[in-house]
Amino acid sequence: MASKALFSIIPRIKRKEEKEERKRSFLKNGSMLLEDLIASCDGKSHPIRCYSAAELNRVTNNFDRSCFITDGTYFDIYRGILDDRTVIIKKHYIVDWAIRDIIISMQMSAHKNSLKLLGCCLEFDTPALVFENAGKGGLNNDGSLAVDNELLPWKTRLRIAKQLASALTYLHTAFPTPIVHRNLRPTCILLDDDYVPKLFDFSFSITIPPDQLYVQDNFAIGTSAYMDPTHRNSRRSSERTDVYIFGVLLLVFLTQRAASRRHGAEIELLIGDSKLNVPGGQIQIETIADPKILEEVVGDEQAQQQLQDFLALALLCIQDENEARPDMIDVAKELVRIDK
Repeated sequence: MASKALFSIIPRIKRKEEKEERKRSFLKNGSMLLEDLIASCDGKSHPIRCYSAAELNRVTNNFDRSCFITDGTYFDIYRGILDDRTVIIKKHYIVDWAIRDIIISMQMSAHKNSLKLLGCCLEFDTPALVFENAGKGGLNNDGSLAVDNELLPWKTRLRIAKQLASALTYLHTAFPTPIVHRNLRPTCILLDDDYVPKLFDFSFSITIPPDQLYVQDNFAIGTSAYMDPTHRNSRRSSERTDVYIFGVLLLVFLTQRAASRRHGAEIELLIGDSKLNVPGGQIQIETIADPKILEEVVGDEQAQQQLQDFLALALLCIQDENEARPDMIDVAKELVRIDK
């Protein structure tokens, strides 16, 4: 009789412990989030909803692999149906980066080329973020679509680059002090059903303090193949850090090659390609551009000139010295000009 009573008590104790753990996580994460929200409040952030752990567990079947989309170094991504709409759920591994992602995603939600944050859940050990869906999904490291490896046409690649430049310009200029993304790469770009890009993942982003030109870090942050050499050497982050990263991304779009690839024990960087380092700078576009887009532009002088101008802009962005690179707003203007 006593054993039956004991077995009936154990589930209740377990449920109580789980409830208390959710409460502790909510208080810990909520206090950090509230502190950052107050510090970053500027009247431009959009209100978001606070979801419960039970809601997100239900729509992902307890984060079952059947709902899993992809993973990153510091998060997993799932898809589910919530409030009669398809959503993307991002489950972080590291609290500080999750909080930063929430704050800046809120601030960026007003921009049409940033994935809109719908809400978050603070009841897990690390916060989970809930975003609007992006029908076409993400990109592979070489710029193709992740779902079916679809190669994008030249006009689509150019338009995506132009719209991403607009989003980064907004990140740098729309707030009281600039925000630097620091980790732009194909896998943090999602496309909607109309191939409109949505900037995604601000986990590494940082705000430059007032009256300062850069942020001094203790260690280099970002994806190695995209990393600004100034940041790598000095640990300083500025808007020009993003300009360099964006230049590498332009080369990925142009060449349909990942920013790095492994050959045995060697890692080959796209920016180290000898075809991009020709004496005198007379680079032959035919030697580096994706054969698919070269076929597309045959006989189209305007498109051929676009490729040349696109390459020239990418090379300007990846200058070793910060001062030699353009501002992001000028990069955005040049892409608008190229696309005309």
